[in-house]
Amino acid sequence: MADVNIKPLADRVLIKPQQAEQKTAGGIIIPDTAQEKPQKGEVVAVGPGTKDETMEVKVGDLVLYGKYSGNELTIDSTEYLMMRQSDILAVI
Repeated sequence: MADVNIKPLADRVLIKPQQAEQKTAGGIIIPDTAQEKPQKGEVVAVGPGTKDETMEVKVGDLVLYGKYSGNELTIDSTEYLMMRQSDILAVI
């Protein structure tokens, strides 16, 4: 897990997306332009929540999120997503 100096505010969560699949089950290599955007990632940092919403996810959780959820951030050449907890669909 990465050690990031970012503290999300309110009900926001910082997620490190997992890498997209590089090969199919049959061993065919998928080019970068044809790869699907990943929808699974690891929670790296969690905000404190709000008075109306307690935080259900915690650092280290593996989560599923919507395909176009969150804002993309690059920190120290690593890609992250910042999104609201409500954009997370499930904890795996």
